[in-house]
Amino acid sequence: MNHKITTEQSSNYNNLEKMSVFELLTNMNAEDKTVPFAIEKAIPSIEKLVEVIYAKMSEGGRLFYIGAGTSGRLGVLDASECPPTYGVSDDWVIGLIAGGDSALRKAVENAEDDTNLAWADLLKYHITSKDVLIGIAASGTTPYVIGGLEKAKQHNIITGCIVCNEKSPVSLAADYPVELIVGPEFVTGSTRMKAGTAQKLALNMISTSVMIKLGRVKDNKMVNMQLSNKKLVNRGVLMLMEELHVDVGLASTLLEKHKSVQKVLDFYKNKPI
Repeated sequence: MNHKITTEQSSNYNNLEKMSVFELLTNMNAEDKTVPFAIEKAIPSIEKLVEVIYAKMSEGGRLFYIGAGTSGRLGVLDASECPPTYGVSDDWVIGLIAGGDSALRKAVENAEDDTNLAWADLLKYHITSKDVLIGIAASGTTPYVIGGLEKAKQHNIITGCIVCNEKSPVSLAADYPVELIVGPEFVTGSTRMKAGTAQKLALNMISTSVMIKLGRVKDNKMVNMQLSNKKLVNRGVLMLMEELHVDVGLASTLLEKHKSVQKVLDFYKNKPI
């Protein structure tokens, strides 16, 4: 074990098995409270990455995430939430995990150790220099991610990363590194905890900021969300009532006709209700 790697350093707590449930929860919570401060320090780096993603996607490019284990699952999660939240196509933000979709539920042996696998996965989506690739790796040492980033740079593809160690191999392979230094985990080396939380927060910030800048949000509302259940339909009706100053009946009728809050707003922007 390399103790120079922060994510592998020994926990600040000993004898966890002797703690009461309350002590376990309290101490984990105390550690979790430090995560937002690590994010705050990295905002300038996140800003640079968001700006370049926005520029590329404004020109028709896509955003790719690659990672293994927890990091890979978080990338897939963030990508999969963009279509229902912002009404974008499911091939605009793409999350890839070492070992393929089966690795979302069960670890695929040695998949993350293959330096060529990520590029092979990316080629299936015809990645080009119009796109942006973000590698996600808590340790910053995952061969799957390093190989993908290095190969992408050879093809003039802009790269970024989200890691939880300083000056890691993944950071060195990325054009726009984001380093979230959250310190040792409550359970030594269990990076699904603080490191995973930090990565999730950063991914939320990146994709949300990009989608807002791309016009997928109006004021503070998800006007492009997919109306996939009753709760979201009701939310859409309330949005229209507020924006168009109409009653629930007309708002419901408009939404049923146009199937999207944004489409209703666009269509009636210069028309009388």
